[in-house]
Formats: sequence, C-alpha cells, structure tokens
Amino acid sequence: MTQSSTTNRRIVLASRPQGAPTAADFRLEEAPIPVPAEGQVLLRTLYLSLDPYMRQLMDEVPPAYAPRVELGSHMVGGTVSRIVASRHPGFQVGELVLGNAGWQDYALSDGSDLRALGDMKQPSYALGGLGMPAFTAYVGLLDIGQPKAGETVVVAAATGAVGAIVGQLAKLKGARVIGIAGGADKVTFAREQLGFDVALDRHDPQLAQKLAQAAPDGIDVYFENVGGAVFGAVVPLLNVGARVPVIGVIADYNRKGAAEGPDRLPKVMATILQKRIRMQGLVIFDHYETRHEDFIRDMTAWVAQGKVKLVEDLLEGLPQAPEGLIGLLHGSNFGKVVVRVSEA
Repeated sequence: MTQSSTTNRRIVLASRPQGAPTAADFRLEEAPIPVPAEGQVLLRTLYLSLDPYMRQLMDEVPPAYAPRVELGSHMVGGTVSRIVASRHPGFQVGELVLGNAGWQDYALSDGSDLRALGDMKQPSYALGGLGMPAFTAYVGLLDIGQPKAGETVVVAAATGAVGAIVGQLAKLKGARVIGIAGGADKVTFAREQLGFDVALDRHDPQLAQKLAQAAPDGIDVYFENVGGAVFGAVVPLLNVGARVPVIGVIADYNRKGAAEGPDRLPKVMATILQKRIRMQGLVIFDHYETRHEDFIRDMTAWVAQGKVKLVEDLLEGLPQAPEGLIGLLHGSNFGKVVVRVSEA
C-alpha cells in the first residue's frame, strides 16, 4: 500500500516488548489527514529514520533524555518531509524540511522542530551521514575521544550508522582503526570499503585473543555503542589515559532481567581507576547549539572531497519500519537505516 492523499497511515505501539521487539508489538492504523491550525504546517513524510534509541522508548520506563511512547501512539522518529500546507509565516508549501513526524505519512508542526533543507540533492542524508548519527560520531570521537595520530581507535558496530563514520573520522585524524562488526561480509566491508586497518567479527569465539593481537600496543580510544562481550574484550587492553565515549549499549536494549555471565563491574571500575581512563556518556541533543554548525561545515566538506563515504540501508515503504527496526537491533543493517515512505 502506497502513500495516500486522503488517508494518514500510522504505525503505533501495540504492546511493550518483552525482550526483543516483534511484529506483534506494532500496529498499522489509518486516520484522517490532520488539518493545520494558524501557525502550523502539514508535513508529508518522505524519509523516516530508524535508530536504536527507539527500542528504549518502547519500555514502560524510558531513558532519562526522552519520554516513552504511549501504547496506541505512533512511534517517534526523525523525518525528512515536504510541506504540503502552511499556515505558518516562516514556511512555504513545497519546502523540504528535517523534522520529527515519526512513523506516519502526515504530521502537524508549529515549526519549532523543523530545519529547512533547501535543495539538498540526497535528502535522506539529513537523517544519517549529514544528520544525527554522524553528528554523534563527530562529537563523541573528536570532543571526547580526541584521537591523536598514531593512536589505536577501536569501534564496535563498525558498519552501522555511527560506527562507520567514527572509523573514517579516526583515519582522517591519523589513527590506526580497528572495527568490530557482526559477520564476515561486514568485516570485509569495513576493511575494504571503509578503509579500516583491521576488522574483526564479534561472533568469533576468539574475539578477545584476536583483538589483543590486533592491538599489541593497547587501545587509546574505544567508541562504545554496543557493550556486552565486545566491551569485555576491550577493557583489558585499554591504555593508561584511554578515552571511552559512550553513546549506547545496544547489546542490553532487549535484555530481560540480570545479565548472564560474570559480573564485570569490579574489573571495569578497577581499570578506570588504575589506568586513569576517561569514560563519558554522550546524548547528542545536548550539543546542537554549540557544535552542530561545525559538524555541518566539516562533514559536508569531507563528503564532497571523498574523504568520508556515506553508507545507507534503504527500505521501501512505511510498513517496512517495524521489521527494519527489529533487524537493526539484531545488527542486520549496513550503514544508516532509512525508510523511503514516499517519493519527493
């Protein structure tokens, strides 16, 4: 079913997942297209971003930085939209904007959450390589990780929306980059297409030993977006003064109850103390006012110069969003996952 000019399709949260989300946790509904009031615009969704944080918003108790999605409400998400009706003096019909319409064909906005995209040639990039995931990589690596030429940088989920950018930026700064990814095809891609010096398979039972071999001088920066066993393999190799930006722990998002295996916390805390490690969390929403202009300037130039390759995993049609998120949480994606909801 394609996008309609008379009906608004919405994918709502039907139930809170118990562990990993399933298709039954979502429901496709139809409703009338909303009508903008004075000071509002009507948005038609072109592209929808799928991101790991969405899983946390499906829980009864959400993360501190965002409210939960209520049962029966449409799933949230960043979008690229076309303005199809406007009663707002600052926006005209036909404008392309970045916003937060979520998992639906149409949405209203008062304009406060919109950013004009002009004549952007590849609008979906505003959700990935020129959007929030790449901005997260930029601030996390450059401001917290602060890699120096010759240092060793390790990034997990190395072919994902954030990890693929982290590794390429680390190479730009002259670092030696080790990527950890899920599966032989991703390992090959990280090494041959993204230019990582070494790529390892997180499923390899010898991961810890192979990581130690790949980093004989230790690890100076570990960009944490996974957690779990990967973090366990990294901790013993962290150098004195290592930096660990933490932007997510996707390995734990679907967990029910206590973690299996040994309690790593005492070892982690001792390592932080003894090696004087700086581990800092990052919620990218905190940095738009201070760093976003720098990011757009730098990343746009790097992409234009061919120094950074943008990788996009494009799904067709709004109904694909649930399976897209489920696959993302299982690591089946290459690069930034975007749903093309309609043609421009």
